[in-house]
Amino acid sequence: QVQLAESGGGLVQAGGSLRVSCAASGRAFSMYSMGWFRQAPGKEREFVAAISWNGGSTYYADSVKGRFTISRDNPKNTLYLQMNSLKTEETAVYYCAASRGGTYYREDSYDYWGQGTQVTVSS
Repeated sequence: QVQLAESGGGLVQAGGSLRVSCAASGRAFSMYSMGWFRQAPGKEREFVAAISWNGGSTYYADSVKGRFTISRDNPKNTLYLQMNSLKTEETAVYYCAASRGGTYYREDSYDYWGQGTQVTVSS
């Protein structure tokens, strides 16, 4: 079992930056690949970014490439998502998730999910 808790969400103006974090507890955090997903109001949850167990590989949705950076600190059991140049349409609840394996952009590849943190981008 892995318990995940997101934090760092909030209100930011369009064009601004925000970093959200995901603290993991339970079984060894470094055993899992990790991902960030988001769900905007009235829309399905979508993939944002993923990172391999040791941070050696990262993957991004085309819509966030060059603006978002996913990283992890295994000794601290923490996952991060640095978001720059935020857009109003990126207002959503952001979720972190842990995966034992599978296709990184598919929700069904992830075994554990956090409760989410709200990110609101104002114009």
